[in-house]
Amino acid sequence: MLVAVLFSTAGAQQIPATLEDFFQLGTQPDKSGGKHFAPILNSFRCSVCHEINDPDEVPIYTRWHGSMMGNSVRDPLFHACMAIANQDVAFAGDLCLRCHAPGGWLAGRSTPTDGSALTPHDFDGITCNFCHRAVDPVFRPGVSPPEDQMILTALESAGLLPINPGGGNYVVDPRDTRRGPFDDVPLNVHGSGVPIVHSPFHTTSELCATCHEVSNPALVRQMDGSYAMDQLGAAHPTQDKFDMFPLERTYSEWANSQYATVGVHSGGVFGGNHPTGIMRTCQDCHMPDEEAYGCAFQEDPFFVRPNVPSHDFNGGNTWMPEVLYNLYPELRYEYLMESRDRARYMLENAATVNVTRESCSIRVRITNETGHKLPTGYPEGRRMWINVLFRDSILNPVADRGNYHEGSATLSASDTKVYEGKLGLDAAMAQLSGVSEGPSFHFALNNKWFKDNRIPPRGFTNEAFTEVQAQPIGATYADGQYWDDTLFRIPPGAVAAVVTVYYQTASKEYITFLRDENHTNDAGDLVYEQWELTGKSAPVKMKRAYIGELVAGLFGDGDCDGDVDLADYEAAGGDCVTGVDRTLSLGCEVLDSDLDGDVDLSDVAAFQRAFTGP
Repeated sequence: MLVAVLFSTAGAQQIPATLEDFFQLGTQPDKSGGKHFAPILNSFRCSVCHEINDPDEVPIYTRWHGSMMGNSVRDPLFHACMAIANQDVAFAGDLCLRCHAPGGWLAGRSTPTDGSALTPHDFDGITCNFCHRAVDPVFRPGVSPPEDQMILTALESAGLLPINPGGGNYVVDPRDTRRGPFDDVPLNVHGSGVPIVHSPFHTTSELCATCHEVSNPALVRQMDGSYAMDQLGAAHPTQDKFDMFPLERTYSEWANSQYATVGVHSGGVFGGNHPTGIMRTCQDCHMPDEEAYGCAFQEDPFFVRPNVPSHDFNGGNTWMPEVLYNLYPELRYEYLMESRDRARYMLENAATVNVTRESCSIRVRITNETGHKLPTGYPEGRRMWINVLFRDSILNPVADRGNYHEGSATLSASDTKVYEGKLGLDAAMAQLSGVSEGPSFHFALNNKWFKDNRIPPRGFTNEAFTEVQAQPIGATYADGQYWDDTLFRIPPGAVAAVVTVYYQTASKEYITFLRDENHTNDAGDLVYEQWELTGKSAPVKMKRAYIGELVAGLFGDGDCDGDVDLADYEAAGGDCVTGVDRTLSLGCEVLDSDLDGDVDLSDVAAFQRAFTGP
């Protein structure tokens, strides 16, 4: 039972946790001042040999430079979220900095946990040197580099060996030994005596799990399945991620998909020049292979490889690159924009959309073409939705479901389907923190999932996803289902419909929260200002489809049987009308006679006039 003295922060109560509450296994911050741990190097040092001096070298440095990996510390959204996390729970920022600023964290510059001790060097984010010194936490005889056994044995002896992948439980070689996927790189390729070892770990999704499988170690799973802070000032009792509160399960989504077993053929959409086209790992899609020199020193054509991983790190963030250039003009604009365009490509190919006529409605089917949920990651305002614009015979709009108003950045969500995850606080956490119970964006306080209707990947089963804390919530998907259907009632006068699926990186609600709930610094004001200056995180059109020759059903005929009776009122949802204006929701549109977006008394009167029988 948590017993602690709480102090007020602008009306809420900061939970006085300690660094120990956010402790996790793996390599720990260096206390020797660099004597026992070689500092993480700046990535620009790598660019000299990995691209800059050779036009035939696969773009490694420039693509990393423009990616969110290379800008994980510069990201103002990260700083705004971390400020509120620290404000809500003392030292919570350590959990954020561990993955966003690994070089600074490993050097002991993560305290204070607001990032104020980070150096300009740390703003390189997730650097080349960090990733290429990563060690597989599981030693595999005959596979793992022999050098790894000593590192892992030392961690095991200290009780620091990670239990399972994820959560920033990384293991990093204390020496500057470079690891990579190729087993034929000459040991003296750097000409400086830097050791190089072959690492199969760097071709696996477990490497990506390091930071794309996030849990809150301060929250302990209880006997009833809830999550709570049991005892402040103590590390998590089991250090098992499945006993911690799940914030993100991207790796587990992949690990329990068809991609992780037999693989999925991409049809040439992802994977670059992958020889089989069968996508299995995260790298297959997010670091597609290209033909190039594996190292700029190797100019002999014999060393041109067909499978050099491009360091694209493509995701879905098309908004932040422009913000980053505004805030850090020293960054190369063209590299940032190339990253934005690659992210747009990923989004445009992440789903397929089919629209068919079904009785009095159209059926919109979205099929997930990715190896994880669609969309995936920590929700933080990320969402995908369906927009349906019905038109009459002369192309005038008749009804617009899921309309997004660009000027105000507001989405009409009640008359469409929005795919998203919603986290929040249960009653106990609300009482403890002073923050209202229910869905919220309070990263460090959230201890309950209220909604997760994101579309699962191929190979999904309810049992497997429940086992890894990634089950659907507030939605139902059958085992094996990696698509979702939504019915939209055809309104009177409509003969055609344009269906568009949109994705948005950050909603207005989230950006406004970051501004209004921050009582610590100006990080929320900064990201809000940039949001307004750069198009308000404009939605990206993922897919668009058209259907014509529609014939609207009879107004009020909810069950589409050709008459209007009490069964139709029940089919449309008897709670659509309360006697006052009510925002339209799916299922209620059959009662919206004047197509004004709500169901009110005038619509009830129209229904009564159309009524034909009991």
